[in-house]
Amino acid sequence: MDAWDFLTRTPGLETPTNYRLRGELGRVTRDGATHDRRQHKPTLKGDARIWFYVEGHVVYLEQVHTSHPNQTK
Repeated sequence: MDAWDFLTRTPGLETPTNYRLRGELGRVTRDGATHDRRQHKPTLKGDARIWFYVEGHVVYLEQVHTSHPNQTK
């Protein structure tokens, strides 16, 4: 399943490649509401990351990293 399919069908599913970020990075506040910030790795061996949060039925992409983000090292 590619990233688009995963994020549009099952963005909250916990997998080795899709999970909530830890610590302060694991929460995002927008318009007064706090959400879990999640990370999706499009490939198991790659360093690319997609940071997003879900509100209702909408997935908001926050950041797309083509290499491992320094914040999570």
